[in-house]
Amino acid sequence: MGVRSCDRFRDRDNPVMTRRLKLHSDLGDTVTARLAMPRDPNRTGVVLAHGAGVGQDHPWMVLVRDAFADKGLPTLTFNYAYTESGRGRPDRPDRLLAVHASAAERMSSYVDRIVLAGKSMGGRMASHLVGDRGAEAAALVYFGYPLVPIGKGEPRSWDHLVRIREPQLFVAGTRDRLSPPDVMADVVKALPQAELVVVDDADHSFRVPKRTGRTSDEVLTELVDQSVGWLAANRLL
Repeated sequence: MGVRSCDRFRDRDNPVMTRRLKLHSDLGDTVTARLAMPRDPNRTGVVLAHGAGVGQDHPWMVLVRDAFADKGLPTLTFNYAYTESGRGRPDRPDRLLAVHASAAERMSSYVDRIVLAGKSMGGRMASHLVGDRGAEAAALVYFGYPLVPIGKGEPRSWDHLVRIREPQLFVAGTRDRLSPPDVMADVVKALPQAELVVVDDADHSFRVPKRTGRTSDEVLTELVDQSVGWLAANRLL
C-alpha cells in the first residue's frame, strides 16, 4: 500500500502524528485513510468509520479521531469508496464491508487489539463485519447506531448484534430518531455484553441546544472520555 506522510504535532505535551494512507479492498476499491498515532501509543487502537452523509475529513470525524489519539489510542479513519469518489449514495453493503475490512486489517499491523467504532452507518457496518463476517475486534463503540431507518417507524433487523460476544457500547441522544434511547435500551438488554450511554438533549450527531450551556465539541470530547473509560473498565487498555 502506498503511504504519503502528512505529519503534524498538535501540542507539545501529547504529540500525535497523523499520516495519510491508502487502503485497497478485496473488491478493487482504493480509498484514503488517516492514521493518528500518539508518540507513546497504547497497544489498543481504534478504527473509526464515518456515517452515510459525511467523510473522514468532516469536523465531527476529525474531532473524535483526535480525541481518541490524545488519550493515547492510535486511531484510523477512512473513506468508503462512494465517499472517496464524491458520490452521495452509499455503496452496497458488501462493498462497504470490503473497505471496512481493509481498514481493520491495516490497523492490526500497528496494534495488538482493535476497537471498531463508528458514527451511524459506520458503526452499523462495524457490527455486521463482526456479527456476520466474524471479523476480530476487542470491542465495538457505536455513536448513534441507526436502528430505525430514516422515515421508518420500525427498527431494522438486529439479529447479528446478538452474535457479537465482544463488549458493545451504544451512545444515543434523547433527540435521536434513528437511535431512540427507549428502543435501544430494549436491544441492549438482550445482548450478552452491552451498555447504553444516553446523552440528554443530543441529536443524531450529538449536537445540543445552546440552552444546555455546552457545545457539541464538548459533548463529543466527553463521549470519547467515557468510551475510553469504558474500555479501561473492560480491561482493554
